[in-house]
Amino acid sequence: MKLIVGIGGMTNGGKTTLTNSLLRALPNCCVIHQDDFFKPQDQIAVGEDGFKQWDVLESLDMEAMLNTVQAWLSSPRKFARAHGVSVQPEASDTHILLLEGFLLYSYKPLVDLYSRRYFLTVPYEECKWRRSTRNYTVPDPPGLFDGHVWPMYQKYRQEMEANGVEVVYLDGTKSREELFREVLEDIQNSLLNHSQESAPSSARPARPQGPGRGCGHRTARPAASQPDIV
Repeated sequence: MKLIVGIGGMTNGGKTTLTNSLLRALPNCCVIHQDDFFKPQDQIAVGEDGFKQWDVLESLDMEAMLNTVQAWLSSPRKFARAHGVSVQPEASDTHILLLEGFLLYSYKPLVDLYSRRYFLTVPYEECKWRRSTRNYTVPDPPGLFDGHVWPMYQKYRQEMEANGVEVVYLDGTKSREELFREVLEDIQNSLLNHSQESAPSSARPARPQGPGRGCGHRTARPAASQPDIV
């Protein structure tokens, strides 16, 4: 059983924190961070907004990222060993790959590979404040958030929604523990459902009627409780 889980969403929404918690909790779990595929700084163009275009898809070597995902798909055990992940005997047939990044759902060759897609959001003011507290290898120049980061987030989110990419929206203002429990339960339910569907029909337990628990996929649409408008 192979599961590819996307942890996407806006900058400083809590993606890395959530990913690290899931990595420790899930069996035979590996992670690929989109930030590891940034092109060299001298290859990042300056846009019409006057800023280096770090928050656009073209700043990333997405073909290299796709190749890395395909390497995991071809041999999860080998990939795990290469990344120091020990396969647990009690779950040796289960392999999970977490992809973490801010533009996970904007690269078409990757979109259909996900088993689950999560999208973290926080309101504008909270996001701007969190960004101001971070220290980046390439420091933010004055005005970058309002002049480039936020507009690009809105642009790519709108494109994601227009393309009908199904995601589970997550409220990034919740506590990290609450978000972790919510997503972990949903992934565990996905594993259970996958296991039941793979079992011979005579061995499958009857499914309860009505809506199940967990987050559930929803067609991408703005979350009413998350006003992402400046």
